[in-house]
Amino acid sequence: MFGWKKKRHDSKMTLDDVKMTLDDVMSKLRPDLSRESLGVGPDFPGVAPNPLMSSDARKRNAELRTGALALGVLVDWREVNSNPRAVLMFDVETSDGISFRGIADEDLTITELTRLGPGQTLPVRYRPAVMDHYVALARDAAPAHVQQLSDVIASRKRA
Repeated sequence: MFGWKKKRHDSKMTLDDVKMTLDDVMSKLRPDLSRESLGVGPDFPGVAPNPLMSSDARKRNAELRTGALALGVLVDWREVNSNPRAVLMFDVETSDGISFRGIADEDLTITELTRLGPGQTLPVRYRPAVMDHYVALARDAAPAHVQQLSDVIASRKRA
């Protein structure tokens, strides 16, 4: 009963099976955070159940803090738990003219949560070398730099 059991070879799960299981668990626990409810395809990154426990998430967040600056228009957001942690979805536009859908997993204050609204433009950081749809709010961006980026994007749209 409490002894060691030999593992059977046919019971091994592949990495895809584990990923599928995590996606299924996430969609059952939080249907509002499923890929279908967020309106994204299967290639879009999923929301990590606990990013504080994931070394990949910590590494990604460190890289995003020094990433390139872009502007993101808030499409939608979901509160994940009562920390308050929120998942924000943006339509991101870079100074190079690249547009993509981005997702940010952020810890926000109650005041920041109450000020969120679809259509709001916020500065975000992304990793140009990776382009994996992950972004982070650029809270450290200088207002003058954000305005300059906004002017560059607006002038490109006019031309």
